[in-house]
Amino acid sequence: MSILVIDVGTSGVRGAVVRPDSTVACAHHVPVLPETPFPGLVEFDPRALADAALDVAGRALADAGPVDAVGIANQRASTVLWDRATGEPVGPGIGWQDLRTVGTCLELQAQGLRLAPNSSATKLAALLDLADPDRSRAEAGQLAFGTVDTWLAWLLTGRDRHVTDTTNAGVTGLVDREVTRWDERVLELLRIPAAVLPELVDSSGVIGPAVALDGAPLLAGLAGDQQSSLVGQGCTRPGMAKATFGTGGMLDQCTGSDAPGLASRGPAGTYPIAAWSRGGRTTWGSEAIMLSAGSCVEWLRDDLGIIATAEESEAVAAACTDTGDVWFVPALLGIGTPVWDYGARALFIGITRGTGRPEMVRSVLEGVAHRGADLLEAAEADTGLPIASLRVDGGMSTNGVFLRALAEACGRPIEVAPVTEATTLGAAYLAGMAVGTWADEDDVAAAWSPRMVVEPESDEDTRSARRRRWLEARARAEGTIPELSALDF
Repeated sequence: MSILVIDVGTSGVRGAVVRPDSTVACAHHVPVLPETPFPGLVEFDPRALADAALDVAGRALADAGPVDAVGIANQRASTVLWDRATGEPVGPGIGWQDLRTVGTCLELQAQGLRLAPNSSATKLAALLDLADPDRSRAEAGQLAFGTVDTWLAWLLTGRDRHVTDTTNAGVTGLVDREVTRWDERVLELLRIPAAVLPELVDSSGVIGPAVALDGAPLLAGLAGDQQSSLVGQGCTRPGMAKATFGTGGMLDQCTGSDAPGLASRGPAGTYPIAAWSRGGRTTWGSEAIMLSAGSCVEWLRDDLGIIATAEESEAVAAACTDTGDVWFVPALLGIGTPVWDYGARALFIGITRGTGRPEMVRSVLEGVAHRGADLLEAAEADTGLPIASLRVDGGMSTNGVFLRALAEACGRPIEVAPVTEATTLGAAYLAGMAVGTWADEDDVAAAWSPRMVVEPESDEDTRSARRRRWLEARARAEGTIPELSALDF
């Protein structure tokens, strides 16, 4: 029983078919780039995104033949508002990175409500302020809100099902701690009528036929991209964790069936998340966030011209055996977990006349690896669950020098996913469990087969000494712009 997956990223949409043996086939990709009409604003065209999703899904089905179900993985918190009668968006889609509502978030703090500007809540309020200032259309049920999963599910089911799953709802800022209902206080403060909100459903469960696709396969899985990657890498048991190293970096750990004791950020800087839900039961997790990962390699390529391609970073870094005590802190946009310092800025330290191009490039890869170790240590501290090995995917997971540096910084085996983007596998597993392709979470865990495992080679004293040196460098990067460092969400 094969599964069609529509995987919506920040810069494009992918359609692929996942076979029962977990192989990915018939993949197609269409770029759908966000726009930045003004610094701090990130917008996208919801209609163009939907057209791209239907395009890649149709081509994947044409190549693969009939499938039994459809799963969606998507960028989280990106926000769409549309007219139910016409099916047309009533404003731009607002991307998850958009910062237009920072002022609103700060104002809400004075009222005892803590929301981050990357959540959907204030983005939806901003769209309503533009399209429906008095909220009359929203109150009358004429408008509908959704994150990307909701928008696509509504279109795929012929405008029949207006739904979102727990993983996406959990990062909107609009639900209660248990992710079981919409939070009335938040809705009141932001003047959001409940009539615009979707129904909360399981991440794995039959939603309805996707009549917009040939054969009308059942739409049966929805998940935010990071949770989808967690499931896709078989991390379905408490303590298991994965890290995705793309433009930024996310480490997610499965914590089990007990709801988190914290409603927001933990002492070590991680956030509780709904990892997935099935059969009316939610499995929980913890998430640690790195704001700059692969973007640092892109900076070397696009702005400094030190490398010609991202792939070249591996060969250049391999030209030296170490950095010569040069350290890089990847804080181009500040530092997330564990310190959450938006005013921190990237730095190189330890440069001498003998420092060359290989050392500079290698120090960037090692700096990102040490940030990965930050995330791992923070997750263990906040959850109390040890991480025996770390599973990884994302663009940087193809870089051998980086993987070696990550194993050394973490002092744990690094298990590399068999596919670069495990989100596709995760969405397939969630949809597949709903229709019987995979029996349950244990069946999904058993399907894990890493492409390679990188073991740490340094002794603990050497590793600890290098961690201390890097943490000293990180401390120097913190508080570079005090005004931004003072912000907290």
